[in-house]
Amino acid sequence: MNIGILALQGAFIEHKHKLDFLKVNSFYIRNKNDLLKNKTGLIMPGGESTAMYKLLVELDMFDELKNQIENGLPVFGTCAGLILLANEVTGQDHGFLKVMDVKVTRNAYGRQLSSFITHDLFNTIKVPMTFIRAPYIESVGKDVEILSIVNEKIVAARQHNILGTAFHPELTKDLTIHKYFIDMIKNKK
Repeated sequence: MNIGILALQGAFIEHKHKLDFLKVNSFYIRNKNDLLKNKTGLIMPGGESTAMYKLLVELDMFDELKNQIENGLPVFGTCAGLILLANEVTGQDHGFLKVMDVKVTRNAYGRQLSSFITHDLFNTIKVPMTFIRAPYIESVGKDVEILSIVNEKIVAARQHNILGTAFHPELTKDLTIHKYFIDMIKNKK
């Protein structure tokens, strides 16, 4: 197993620490050559979705990334990563990669000062959840499995090879969600 971590901006180092702790090989993806390397999965970190989108386009990585995901590469997007994966973003006339049949609302919980930590269920297991200027999933398509709801808002979902969380599991000591993603890769059909 060898997981690529998109390292253009955001909390990519924290994801690497999680994978290192789990003894899973990983590498940073900073350009198109890195993106073309052989990998069994990909993590798209939290950060700033518009900045990441612009860098993906400027570095000629956008179309290749979209193609890899559409062809079944397991991908895990946290916060901004989820926004990039979504088919639709509330208040925007366009989505970004448009590979996950969800509609997300950006900065849904307000400014940085409104960030919070809670504990709630992710796929039947209670985990810590860190929300920082987080989105939430407003609606899902028929093939999307809802994995977590906090305060009546969908904050984690899966569609086939795509996992998305509105919160940052990489900023806690809990390994549940990274293990879930690793299991997704292992059980890929």
